[in-house]
Amino acid sequence: MPHKLTNILTRVPSDIEIAQAATPLPIDQIANEAGILPEELDLYGKTKAKVHLSIRDRLKNSPNGKYIVVTAITPTPLGEGKTTTTVGLSQALGAHLGKKVFTCIRQPSQGPTFGIKGGAAGGGYSQIIPMEEFNLHLTGDIHAITAANNLLAAAIDARMFHESSATDEQMFERLCPPAKDGSRKFSPVMLRRLRKLGISKTDPNELTPPERSRFARLDIDPDTITWRRVLDTNDRMLRGITIGQGPEEKGFTRSTAFDIAVASEIMAILALATDLTDMRDRLGSMVIGSNKAGEPITADDIGASGALTVLMKDTIMPNLMQTIEGTPAFVHAGPFANIAHGNSSIVADQIALKLVGSDGYVLTEAGFGADMGFEKFCNIKCRYSGLKPDGAVLVATIRALKMHGGGPKVVAGKALAHEYTAENLDLLEKGCSNMIRLIADVRSFGIPVVVAVNRFKDDTDNEVALVRKLAIEAGAADAVVSNHWAEGGAGAVELGKAVIAAFEKPSDFHFLYSLDLSIKEKIEKIVKEIYGGAGVEYSPEAEKKVEIYTRQGFDKLPICMAKTQYSLSHDPNLKGAPSGFTVPVRDIRASVGAGFLYPLLGTMATMPGLSTRPGYYDVDLDTATGRIIGLS
Repeated sequence: MPHKLTNILTRVPSDIEIAQAATPLPIDQIANEAGILPEELDLYGKTKAKVHLSIRDRLKNSPNGKYIVVTAITPTPLGEGKTTTTVGLSQALGAHLGKKVFTCIRQPSQGPTFGIKGGAAGGGYSQIIPMEEFNLHLTGDIHAITAANNLLAAAIDARMFHESSATDEQMFERLCPPAKDGSRKFSPVMLRRLRKLGISKTDPNELTPPERSRFARLDIDPDTITWRRVLDTNDRMLRGITIGQGPEEKGFTRSTAFDIAVASEIMAILALATDLTDMRDRLGSMVIGSNKAGEPITADDIGASGALTVLMKDTIMPNLMQTIEGTPAFVHAGPFANIAHGNSSIVADQIALKLVGSDGYVLTEAGFGADMGFEKFCNIKCRYSGLKPDGAVLVATIRALKMHGGGPKVVAGKALAHEYTAENLDLLEKGCSNMIRLIADVRSFGIPVVVAVNRFKDDTDNEVALVRKLAIEAGAADAVVSNHWAEGGAGAVELGKAVIAAFEKPSDFHFLYSLDLSIKEKIEKIVKEIYGGAGVEYSPEAEKKVEIYTRQGFDKLPICMAKTQYSLSHDPNLKGAPSGFTVPVRDIRASVGAGFLYPLLGTMATMPGLSTRPGYYDVDLDTATGRIIGLS
C-alpha cells in the first residue's frame, strides 16, 4: 500500500542514502495492488518487473484515468526538478490524498549517470527506488537497443562490402541459395522487399533476370548513410571514426561516428510503438540512407529487421517499479529530448491509464522545457497514441527564472552566484517572461496548466508570492509552491489538491498543425507559435532535404525540432522570452521508423563527452555488504 514517510530528516541526506534507507515493497505486491495479475508480470528480482501488453486487452473496456503531462520552464544546466516533482506529486496523490496514481518516466542513460548530470530517479524524498537499479542496467532495455542498432550498422557495411565484388546474379545466388532438390525460398523479410519493389512472386526461381537484379542489389550510396553505431557511455573520441581499415576489408573504408545509445532511432521507436506488430513495422521502415538513384533504403531492404525485432521483443513491456512512498511507477524508454521526442513510452501510459480507472491519475513526464518535450508530446506522442491530456503541470524554479531575467551564467559543478541565493524581485520579475510565454504555449493546445514552484532553501516568501501572482495572471489555473524534495509527498499535497481541482473539467486538446501542411509550413508554425520567432531560413542542405523528403513521401510526417534546451530560440544565449529572431535550419533528417522528421537548428552533441572530474569518481562498491555507493 502507498504509505506516508515517517522518518524524514530535517537535514536531507544524499539521494542514495535516502533511497537505501527505504525498504521497497515486493514488486509483486505493488503489481497486485495496482490491479496487475500474476500472469501479466515477469519478475526481474524482487524490486522490478516487466508488465505484459495483454493487460490492455483485458482492460480495454475500462475507462481511462486523468492524463497529466509534467513539463517545465526553460531549464538551467542544473535541471529544475521535473522528475522529482513528478514523483513527489504522485506520492502526494497516492499516499496522502488517497487517489489511484501511476508515475510514467523515462529510463536514464548510463552516460549522464557516470558523467556530470547523475541519475534521473528523482531526488530527496521523492524518488523511484531502488535508485541504483533504476539508474544502471534496469531490465536490459538499453543493452537490447545497443545490440539491435549495432547489428544493423554491421549489416549495412557488410552488404556494401559484398556487393562491391559481386555481380547481381552472384548476389542473388548467395541470398537465395538452392537446396539439394533445386528449390529456393525467400525469408519473410525478403518478401517485404519484394512487395516494396512491386514484385508479387514468392518463388525465387520465378524471378526474371531484371527482377533478380532489382531484388539483389541495393546499391547503397555511402555518402547518404545516416545510421551510426551506438554505445551507452560518454566517449568523445568516438564522435568521428574511420571504419574498414582491417587487412581483409581491402581498403573498404569510410568515415562515420558513434552516438550514445539513447540517441538511436530504435529508442524512439520503443517509445512510440503501440505493440509488437507496430514495432516490427517501424523497425523495418527505418531509413539508413539512399541508393545511388536517390531511393530510400530501409532496414527491411538490408534484411535485418526481423532479427532486430527478436532482440527487442522483451523491451516493449514496460518496467514496473515504485516510488519511495510505495506508489507504482512505469520506467520505460528514454529517447533524447533534443533530436527525438523526449517522452517515455506510449504503452506505459496506455496501461497505466487503464489501471488507475476513471477516478485515478497518470503523471507522464516530458523532457526539458515545454517548448521541447511538451510540444513533441502533443504533436508526436499523442498523435500516435490517440490519447488526449487533461492538463499539464509546469515546473518552475526561482533560480531558473532569475537566470532568464539576466542573472549570471549557471554552471553545473560551480557554486551559484549571489543573485540566486538572495532575494531579487526585479531580476525574478523580468525572468518570469519565460514562464508566461510557456504558460501560453501549453494553453494553446487547449489544456489547463498548473504551475508547480519547486522551492529551494534560499527562495523567499516574497519571491514565491511574485511567481504565483504572475503565473495566475498569465492564465495558469493555479500556481502552488511544492517542497516534495525535502518532505516527500507531504510537501506536494497542496499541489496535488490544485491538480485535482484544475483538471476536473474536460479539456479541448488539439494539435498545433495538420500533417497535410508542407514540411516548411509545419516548421514555421512551431517557430512562430511556440518559440515566438519571426521566421525561418534554410541552408542549401536543408532546402535539398525538403525536396528529397517531399519526393520520397515523408513530408506528411510530424516535425521533431532538434535544438538547444536552454532557450526558447535556437541560440542558448537568448534567455527569457525572446522575439523577432530568425531560426536557421542547417539540415533536416528523417527518422522514418520512429515517424518524424527532425530539423537541426544547431549542432547537437549526440555523443556526450566526459569532464575532467566525472561522476564515476564517486561511484564504488562496498565489497563487504555489496552496497553501491556514490550514485547521485
